[in-house]
Amino acid sequence: MSVSRLLVCSGMLVLMVGVHLSGQQPVRLGAAPQAAATTRGGGGGNVEHGRYLVERVAMCGECHSARDARGSIIEGTRYRGGAMPMRPAWPVDWPTQVPRIAGFAGYTDAEAMRVLTEGAIKRDGTQLRMPMPRFRMSAQDAADVIAFLRTM
Repeated sequence: MSVSRLLVCSGMLVLMVGVHLSGQQPVRLGAAPQAAATTRGGGGGNVEHGRYLVERVAMCGECHSARDARGSIIEGTRYRGGAMPMRPAWPVDWPTQVPRIAGFAGYTDAEAMRVLTEGAIKRDGTQLRMPMPRFRMSAQDAADVIAFLRTM
């Protein structure tokens, strides 16, 4: 049986794709209509599907980009990190700076896969701080995201 999950990221509902049960192949609920020809990255991921998941589903650039005084993403900084664009109204242990994810620098493919499939687990085995979503992507969706981010 295939299911999907919803989570809140940057105040927006995000559909998690490829969550599956009973060992069946995940249903690509987040697949882009009429996807472009498959382009495989070094880790076997589909770069174009990864682009779709990063830009249209998880919307990673909303946090992992620098913003100007008006709140608009600064051209050329998408996925390159910057100041945390939002803070809750109550005290919380959120980072003040958001890391660069372009290239997934410092992460092996296995470590990057763990971040995306096992609930945001860092290289050292600890959990990433909120508001990083606790992704539980399918292995293929995670490979696609990694392939796309490695192109930057």
